[in-house]
Amino acid sequence: MAEVDVAPTFGAELKDGFKPANAWVANGINWLDDIQNFYRERSVLEKEHGAKLNALAKKYFEKKSKKSTGLSVGDTPVMTPGSLENASQTIWNTHLTTLEARADEHERYGNELVHKIADPLKYYAAKFEELRKRHSDYAGKLEAERDSSYADLRKVKAKYDTVCQEVESRRKKSESSFDKAKAQSNFQQQLQEMNNMKNTYLIAINVTNKQKEKYYHDFIPEVMDGLQDLSEFRTLKLNSIWTMAAKLEATMLTQSTTMMDHLSQEIARNQPHLDSMMYIRHNMGGFQEPPDKAFEPSPIWHDDDAMVTDEPAKIFLRNVLNKSKSQLGELRREVDKKRREVEGVKRLKQKVREGTEKKDEVLVVTHLFSLQEDLHQVDRKRLTAEIETSTITSAVGDVTLGAKNHNFKSQTFKIPTNCDLCGERIWGLSAKGFDCRDCGYTCHSKCEMKVPAECPGELSKEERKKSKADRQTTTGPQLKPATGMPDHVTEPPDLTRSNTMNSLSSGYAASAHRSISGQVTNPRSSSEDVTPELPGSRPAARKPRLVAPPPTAYISELPGSSVSNTSTARENEQKGKMLYTFDAGGDGELSVTEGQEVTILDPDDGSGWVKVRAGYKEGIVPGTYLEVFAAPIAAQGTGSSQTRPGSTYSNSGSSIGTAAPVVKKKGPAVAPRRGAKKLKYVIAMYDYTAQGETEHNMAEGERFVLIKDDPGDGWVEVEKGGSTRSVPASYVQMA
Repeated sequence: MAEVDVAPTFGAELKDGFKPANAWVANGINWLDDIQNFYRERSVLEKEHGAKLNALAKKYFEKKSKKSTGLSVGDTPVMTPGSLENASQTIWNTHLTTLEARADEHERYGNELVHKIADPLKYYAAKFEELRKRHSDYAGKLEAERDSSYADLRKVKAKYDTVCQEVESRRKKSESSFDKAKAQSNFQQQLQEMNNMKNTYLIAINVTNKQKEKYYHDFIPEVMDGLQDLSEFRTLKLNSIWTMAAKLEATMLTQSTTMMDHLSQEIARNQPHLDSMMYIRHNMGGFQEPPDKAFEPSPIWHDDDAMVTDEPAKIFLRNVLNKSKSQLGELRREVDKKRREVEGVKRLKQKVREGTEKKDEVLVVTHLFSLQEDLHQVDRKRLTAEIETSTITSAVGDVTLGAKNHNFKSQTFKIPTNCDLCGERIWGLSAKGFDCRDCGYTCHSKCEMKVPAECPGELSKEERKKSKADRQTTTGPQLKPATGMPDHVTEPPDLTRSNTMNSLSSGYAASAHRSISGQVTNPRSSSEDVTPELPGSRPAARKPRLVAPPPTAYISELPGSSVSNTSTARENEQKGKMLYTFDAGGDGELSVTEGQEVTILDPDDGSGWVKVRAGYKEGIVPGTYLEVFAAPIAAQGTGSSQTRPGSTYSNSGSSIGTAAPVVKKKGPAVAPRRGAKKLKYVIAMYDYTAQGETEHNMAEGERFVLIKDDPGDGWVEVEKGGSTRSVPASYVQMA
């Protein structure tokens, strides 16, 4: 075992030799199983004493001879080792030779072999194999990333070829098209798209080449060094366990003290890097780095490898450059931070190995590997951003200087919206695009990189509308068909809305004050100027926002009453009526029938259940099965004849001229369970008559389950009787 001054590393010497090195390290780890099995079997044989010791030594001599080549130089060495064995196998040979010289052992030593030698070997073998698999998985991930980069480059190349094909197609169409101007415009637009795609392709080539360089010079060598470190770490642990076994033997067998001292001395000579040195010497081979990727012109559109730098291309490049530059600083700081963390853990690992720090080195190495994986991910992003920035800057300079970039945020458009760049509608199930938070500029996701950096800054609502109209006017003529009707088509009828109501039955007298636009007028006297307002229309089929009349318009202050406490408490008990029949299914629940009146004892606390009294029985029922009556107003003792005026809307069935057929109500399929998520409730402050199938009728004091709060259009969604509909937000308050 010759000493060396500077130990070479796998990463520096073997380059792309991860797979055979990984197999070699796996052999060394699997070898630990043989060693621990040896000690376990030796423990049994030590108890049997005597002659069986020689048989055991012979058995493991044979095992070692079979695995000698694989353990020393790997399964596929470039140069065969002949009869040479690595340092660890030499030490192992000393072990077996010493064993042959010993013929006496006893029970305690056999037990110590199991607890102090075999079990730690099993533990470290499992940990080492776990670390080796992580190295192997990480190397596979790096290879997959490299192949993915190549595949992405091929995809970009394919897209570039497709765009070139489309340019050629539109060029031909422009020569034969009837509408020359439009065809030429389409050709120019597609030409710009091809130029952008070409630039993207060139950028992708540079990124792929740089990633490839990092893969062969940084990433894989680093993993290879990790494998070497793992193998040497395994050797260190193996040395420590062997030393323990030697000390046990030296303590228990005084007659073999000389042999055990010799064995310990041999183990001490087994430097961790010696096995690696022998493996490197017998596996060194030629390595040739793959050539860099180069621009390949499309077979349809012949072009060179120069970046396109016309004005439309500069817009695209400016946006790409701005995006990369905005990320670059943060990525560099993150890389520096993670690199410092990695260096700190490496120093800690060295202290643990030197014995100055009492920590589990396996856990430290596991943590180090995790940090190195994180560092790789961030450094890969930083490298991409740097190459994109340098590639664009070298072609067109720093075009982001003086640019007024839009403050784009991803947006899902719930109403029909046009792209301010291309003028086309933003379609799709989710209609996603981008919206400038300052000036309101909207665009497709695909158009984001083509938008000029000409944001006017933060605008008011009116300025946004005007700017939006100007942009649509600019982009509209490019896509708008010819105005006017063809000669062979007659003028279409006028589709403006008109009032077609010519009569109102007495049953809807309360609703007769509504105009066709949905505005509601109050039938009160002019001295009570409390007509609800309509602040604006809702999107889609929603009604306008309704502003509730102030309660002082029809509720006078309630003075004190002299009614007795007992009668007042009885009158003020809150009542309700069951909307559906409910059968008790658990302890504390109360069976009630549809239409039965009950007294509410404890309102819903958010669990979905209400405590009520029906006759002399008390129990809980589902809140959705119960209609709560408005709280009674105590009689006024002032003798005032002031009365409450009629409600603006009425949902009373008595005013309907034609009776609707009776339909038996059916309760919700599943009543809410106690302990479920707490519900929110609202109480109607005023009466309200629904103006469509999507709205609820409300009576003052009526209680609803809040489903969706006001999103800004003046309406909330509530649930009553298993039906979810809308009501004006200003007509309800939280319960």
